[in-house]
Amino acid sequence: MKAKDCTSMTEIRAEIDRLDEALVKLFAERASYIDRAAEIKAEVDLPARIEARVEEVVANVRRHAVAEGLPPDLVEKLWRRLIDWSIAREESRLGPDSLRKG
Repeated sequence: MKAKDCTSMTEIRAEIDRLDEALVKLFAERASYIDRAAEIKAEVDLPARIEARVEEVVANVRRHAVAEGLPPDLVEKLWRRLIDWSIAREESRLGPDSLRKG
């Protein structure tokens, strides 16, 4: 169902709930890749935070936001929080970056 096809708040709420569930599943899938990245980084002694990659991810999501008609500044803020959470997740497996050679 498309948003324009909803004729009641009940339908809208049901669709928002459906999308929220899908988003949580996507975040869980993303987290599984973060966990694998931590394993690989441990093998090659890379830090959790790699600034060039952080900025690449941010640039990508800003571009996607513009393409979808969303405010890129807001999407960037959300993604920077997600990135920080992801790095903290990696560090919980790798140890703090300050203790790594990386």
